[in-house]
Formats: sequence, C-alpha cells, structure tokens
Amino acid sequence: MHAIITLCFAHIKKRKIQNVLLAILIMLSTLLLATSVTIMMNTSNIFKKIHHDSNGAHQILTMGEDIHNPITVNNWWQEQQGVSASNLIPYRTLSRFKAHGVETQNLYLYMMNTPKKPIVIDRLPFLEGKNQDYPTKGTIWIPTSMAATSNISLGDAIEFNTGKKAFTLNVSGIVVDLPYGGPFTTNARIWMNESDYYKQFDTLIGSEQYMMALRFDDYQQSAKYWMEFEKFLNGPYLESKMEYEEIASFYLIINKIIGFLMIAFGVAMLFISLFIIGFSISDAILTNYKTIGVIKSLGLTSRKISATYVLQFSLLSVVSIIPGLITSTILSRVIIESSLSYLKAGKHLMIIQDFRITMLLAVIIFAIVILTAFIYSNKSRHVEPVQAIKYGMSEFANSKLNRRLNSSNRLSNFVNLPIQLQIGIKNITKNMKSSILIIVLTAITSAILVFSAVMLNSFISIKQNTPAWGYDSSHVVVTVSNEAAFSKQQFEQFLRSDERIKNHAWLDQFTGVLPNEPNQPLNINVDTIEGSFEDAGYETISGRNPVNKNEIALGINVAKALHKNLGDIVEVYIEGNQHHLIVTGIYQSIANMSNSARITADVIKVYNATYSASGVSLINLVDETLSPQIVDDVNNKFKSSVSAVTQQTLLDAVFKEVIAVLMIPLSVTGILFIAVTFIIIFSVSRINVRKESGTYGIFKSIGMTSSTIRWSITSGILFLSALGTILGIFIGVKVIPVALQSIILEYGLLELPLVINWPISIGLSLLSIVVACLGCWVSTKIIAKTSPRILLVE
Repeated sequence: MHAIITLCFAHIKKRKIQNVLLAILIMLSTLLLATSVTIMMNTSNIFKKIHHDSNGAHQILTMGEDIHNPITVNNWWQEQQGVSASNLIPYRTLSRFKAHGVETQNLYLYMMNTPKKPIVIDRLPFLEGKNQDYPTKGTIWIPTSMAATSNISLGDAIEFNTGKKAFTLNVSGIVVDLPYGGPFTTNARIWMNESDYYKQFDTLIGSEQYMMALRFDDYQQSAKYWMEFEKFLNGPYLESKMEYEEIASFYLIINKIIGFLMIAFGVAMLFISLFIIGFSISDAILTNYKTIGVIKSLGLTSRKISATYVLQFSLLSVVSIIPGLITSTILSRVIIESSLSYLKAGKHLMIIQDFRITMLLAVIIFAIVILTAFIYSNKSRHVEPVQAIKYGMSEFANSKLNRRLNSSNRLSNFVNLPIQLQIGIKNITKNMKSSILIIVLTAITSAILVFSAVMLNSFISIKQNTPAWGYDSSHVVVTVSNEAAFSKQQFEQFLRSDERIKNHAWLDQFTGVLPNEPNQPLNINVDTIEGSFEDAGYETISGRNPVNKNEIALGINVAKALHKNLGDIVEVYIEGNQHHLIVTGIYQSIANMSNSARITADVIKVYNATYSASGVSLINLVDETLSPQIVDDVNNKFKSSVSAVTQQTLLDAVFKEVIAVLMIPLSVTGILFIAVTFIIIFSVSRINVRKESGTYGIFKSIGMTSSTIRWSITSGILFLSALGTILGIFIGVKVIPVALQSIILEYGLLELPLVINWPISIGLSLLSIVVACLGCWVSTKIIAKTSPRILLVE
C-alpha cells in the first residue's frame, strides 16, 4: 500500500499543471450538471409550491358576451362537491396606462373590482406592500410582471385612460398573480378598490364582464365535472376558459430550454473530461513504459500499478466535485432568480437544494471518473518487462509507430511542403487521438458560441421573422380603446387618404369552442380578420390562410388534438353559433401555444350580417421607417378613441425579458467552454511536446529556432481547430435547434424561427480557433525555455 501511495503522489507532483487542469475540467462538468439538475428540479417545484400556497386556480372562466348567464354558471359550480369556486369578480378592460410619464400600450388591462371578502382562490402573495384583504381607496395592486417590465415601484402613480377621461391611482401592492402575471404576458389584472371601480367605470359605455376561478380537489377529474356542466347547459360552454397548463407553461419554458442546454453541454464536458483522463493515463503509461517494466520485474503487480492511477484520479475527483457542487448552488440561484422573478414573494425564492440528489449526482460523477481511470489503467497489465526495457513500448506498438512515421514522411516528401508544415502534419498524424479530441472540442465550443449568438439575435431581431413565430408582420398596430368615441368610417377615410399607408386590415378575437369527443371541448382564441391575412403578414407551415366564409386555419396543437389535416371539416361554435369549416392551413404560433384558429370576418357575418371588426387595426406602410411618424399622427388625431404603437415596440416589450434571462446561462456556458478549450489543448499539447522533446532538441541543435518549432506545432492545431469550427457552425445552426424541438413543440412551435447574423456568428466561432492556437502556443513555451541538450536528455 505504501508503494501505491508513493507512486500516486509522484504522478501528481510530476504533472502538477496537467492534474490541476484535469481537476478544473471535472469541477466544470460537475458545475454544469448540478446547475442543470437544480434548475430543472426547482422550476416546476417553485411554481407548484406558489400555486399550492396561494390556493391557485386550475381554470379561469371569463363571461360577459351575453352567451351564458354568469350568475347561473357561478351558482352551478358553487354547488359541486370536490370543486372550490370563487365568487364572480366584475371587471372592465383598458388598453393603455402611463407611468413615469411614459405611456405603455402593449398590455391589455383587466381592471378588477376587488371583493371585500378575502380572496380564497388565487390568493395574491405580496412582493411589496402591506398584506390586506383589498386595496384602500385611491390605490391599486399590480402584478410583478407589470412592475418589472414597466419599472414600477411601490407608491408610484399610474395614470389610466378610458378614452373619455384619465384618472390616477397609486400602487400600494405588487403581487404574484399567477394566471395573468407570467413571462411574455400581454395581459395584467389591476386590483382596484370597489369605490374607485364604480367611480371610474359607472359611466363607461359597454357591459361589465365577469371572471371566476375553479380549483379541483383532484384536477384529473375535471373532465367529469365538465361533462356534467355541459349537460346542465344543454351544450358546450361557449366563452373563454384558461386551463392550468396555460397558466403554468410560460413560467416554465425558459428554464426548460436552459436546463436542456446545460444538461447537454454538461454531459459533453464530462465526456471530454473522461477522454482527457483516459488520454492522460495512456500517455503516462507510454511515457513511463520502461519504468513500469522495471517495477514489474521487481515484483509490483499490474493490479497495484493500476491502483496508483485509480487513487490519483479519486483524489482529483474529490477535490474537484465538492467545489463544483458549491459553485452550482450560486449559479443556479442566479439563473432561477432571474427567470422566475415574477414568482418572487419576498426577497428570495425558496430554492430547493435536495442534498440526496446532489450527493447522488456527485457519486455518479465520481464513479464514472473512477471507472474510466480503472479501464484505462488496466493497459499497464499488458506491459512486458523485457519489451519495455528494450523498446520503451510494446514490440507491436514500436512497429506500428515506425510504419506511421514512414507513411508520414512519404506524405510530406510527396507534397514537398516547407519544414514548418511538415512538423505540423507529423504532430497531427502521430497523435491521432489528440487530433480527434481537438476537432471535437473546438466543434462543441464553436457550436455553443454560434447557437448562443443565433438564439439571442433571433429574439433581438424578432421583427425580421415575426410570421414564423405566429405574429403578423404589420408596421403599426392601432387598438380601439373607446368604442363610444370611435368612428371607424372616419378612421378608414384617414388611412385611405394617407399616401404613406400601403394597406390595412382589422383584427378581432372571439372565443371558439371545438367539440373533441371523448375529451373536453377545446376553448380557443379565434383570430378574425377583416381584410387579408396575407397582407397582414400571417403565415402557415402548410396550406394557406382562410379566404372564404367556409374556411379555417388551425394552430398545430389544435390540429394535433383534433387529428385534423388540410381539407378536413371541423365543427366550431363562435358566439353560440355552430359552423362547419374546411381546414385550409395549419400554422405555428407561440402565442397561446398554437391553441388558436384563424377565420375571416365573413364567417361571423353568416349569423351577424351587420358585424364589422373594429378591435385592432394592422397597418402596413410604403416605407417602414415612417412608422413613428404614423404612430404620432394617429395618436394625435384620434387620441380620445385609439392608441397606436409600432409593431417593434410591442415585440420588444414581450421578448426583451427573454434576452435578459437567456444572456446569463448562455454567456456562462460559452465562457466555460472557451476556458475548457484552452485548458485541454494546453494540456494535450504539453503532453505531446514532452513525448517529442528529443525530436525538438535535435531540431534546435541543428539551428531551428524555438519560434519556428512553436509556429510549426501551432499550425497543426490551427488546421484541426478550423475543421472543428466549421463542423461546430453546422451543429450550432442546424443540430441544436432540432434537438430543442421536443420542448418548443409543446409551446406551439414546430420549428424554432432563427435569424442568423453570419458575421457575428462566424466571428464568435473563430474564438475557438484563437483559443486553441493560444493554448498550444503557451504550452510550447517550454521549448523556448529549455536548452537542446536537456531536451535530448528528456
């Protein structure tokens, strides 16, 4: 045992730098894997905990379209055993507000009449403010999402505009509002005092709407309750319904993507670490082949020699895994705090660090490292003392090496390359395993850098690709905020007379119900257009958008749920009226997770001949750069009835938070792999230089300068890393997005819409080449520092 320990520490001392670098690799692998596991475990758990603690709703029903009687519906649910139903909460809608003097028009506001009695379902945990049953007079509660995106703090004044008048209320509470306070939401519930509610909206034209929440003792049984409810209604429920899956989905999507990527990159880094461990052990055995032969001839068994390497990497693993786990707690907290900030009720989220899972992960990594060390160290069993002392390697390996060198020499002579390139080629062909490793490593690093650049650029430049996300590509969006003061005729006359405007369309939304036997009917959003879907910029992934009054296009998740394809007939209820429509197209859309459909206004006119869409106007210009001018002109001319904004403003408001959340993990992962590339190539090059020290001593002794030798070696690394980078660009642009398909399909996207900035992407990918060459150049510094005589002796 004493001999094993002595040899083990001798190996560690002899190759200090190499062992330190290997320890860093294992630590980084542990860091990425532990962080990804913590993120994946906490993302769902944190949401479920908040949902449980707040007695969160499984379904939200909204009524007020004169289709169902809200009181009758509420009474029925109140009587059911195993279901908790909230009271009806009246609300009105607004489309804009002003905070800090800046008007925001990208949020659809539900102005809620907060009940006097304490809220039982969907209780509102407070991030800031005094926890009260309802807001005091002159104050409101707002969701964390609205506070974060509009930079609103406790005590700030917010100005609302009904179209007829403006009024101001102060923020007395910032609350976690699960159904309408998630990432990427375009809705927000504003909780008002009852007296303020009636004071501001009593004179507002239009009917009051109602919202109610349902929580099931067993959510899996909800379908049975709905079957009974539809029997009570003598037909399907025809108004809006939000499901638990919709409430949860966008809280989880970013962390699902981050967790997936970090697991994939962590596994890749672990495999690279294992390869390096195997490479190091193999190199150590070859380098010390003669010594091992002598030791074996003196009586030390192969098992004990193998144990020295196993013990060496056991110690390195222990030293590496522990700091990796500790660091992962910090990184995972930073990522989770930023991505789930809307669920924060207090200074910090309750992040769970499961000690058992952490220890299991540590044990798995430790066991994998030890198993790898054991497998590769077993090569020492094949060392024959006589061959080792005679050749310094096995007789077979000696013959193989001579053949490879001869073929390499023939290739060099045939091509008649300069001596520097010949040295580089020999370095590649003589060390094929390390050459393959460098190609793989630079491919992975450049793939991560390119994918990160493409992902971030796709969100930054989302305006270039909005139809692929399921949005329109119009230049200006105008929302009617006061129908009583709005004249569609005057507005359209203004549009037709303005030469800057190319075309426009009117977009309206209805709730559609599609029977889906034997499952629950699908309550979806139906986008209705008066004009042309094509002019507005909507796209389909198959077929086309509807044009006639008997046609419909389905979101991919609706088509999947109904098992419908192009040419099929679907039954859909809109405003209580039954329609049978032909499927002309299928599209993808991240909005509503593709649980939506598209029809023309002619479908509504079948039962309502006087219908005229007037919700949102989508305007395209002859010159898009004039969008700010048009927005100002429309707002100034129709300021009492509409609010206009550029499409770019709306998109930025929704997706800028995606960029902020993704920036940290993608940047950290990219930096880690850049560091790993440097570390590994430094280590591999140092090993190869040590193996060829005699050759380089001869080169120096015959007059070749150290710089020439170093440049020759680096030229080979340049070639290998260039091959890896080309492969990495392909992987980053094509392979990784396809691997994400299983996640994004759940959110309504069949393909991830990418906007590639090739100069930036290629520029970042070249970092892997620069780092690889730098690692090689630094590692060969030993050639310049060492005299030819010592090199020959080594």
